[in-house]
Amino acid sequence: MIVLDGVFAGYGGGDVLQGLDHEVEPGSVTCVVGPNGAGKSTVLRAISGLVAPRKGEIRLGDRTISGLHPAEIISAGVVQVPQHNGLFAAMTVRENVLLGGFVRRRDTRMLRRRYDELAETFPIIAERGSEPAGNLSGGQRRMIEFARALMLQPKVVLLDEPSLGLDPRALAMVSESVATMRESGLTVLLVEQNVRFGLGVSTHGVVMESGRVLLTDTAAGLLANPDIAQLFLGGSATRTPDGATT
Repeated sequence: MIVLDGVFAGYGGGDVLQGLDHEVEPGSVTCVVGPNGAGKSTVLRAISGLVAPRKGEIRLGDRTISGLHPAEIISAGVVQVPQHNGLFAAMTVRENVLLGGFVRRRDTRMLRRRYDELAETFPIIAERGSEPAGNLSGGQRRMIEFARALMLQPKVVLLDEPSLGLDPRALAMVSESVATMRESGLTVLLVEQNVRFGLGVSTHGVVMESGRVLLTDTAAGLLANPDIAQLFLGGSATRTPDGATT
């Protein structure tokens, strides 16, 4: 679904991504992990057009999207949920969700239909639609950010640190939402510092280091990898009696 082919990209003339190669499988949930400065968030920004690759190519299916304006990439079917504080606090929940369809704002019938569909998937929209988004809890805000990203029925959703600052109850809400996205056929690419959570909600995992892919595997395979456990989870991976990795 997403192919990164020899991508060099960065900021201020310096390349954070150093010839990155990776393919994201259609319908997968892929978590990118790695140390600070590895280039994880830069991958998302390059795909969504917020950073222009200096070299290499990014494709959505058979279409090259590197070099396109971010609005064109959204129209092609790629949306990104920012790391945090992505809502306009003074605007209502409804207004925030509808902003996700801004590039097709003249198609009011489609936007109303899509809003009603999302209100069924995310009940918080129906319950709190007329309230300012600033009244919501952290987990509820995440749900509204996800709903806004889904307004145009994208093919690919990019999530930047979806667990950031959330309590266990809110994390469960995020996990359920990611599962819903996958069940609906979406391809999800997420970046996470919370490695256990990120790989726990994913089908595939990617380890980055110094702007390149160091290792790829299934998410379960990475969680069971003792080297990954030592680097990111504070110890060796073990198995519980029911077979789960801890």
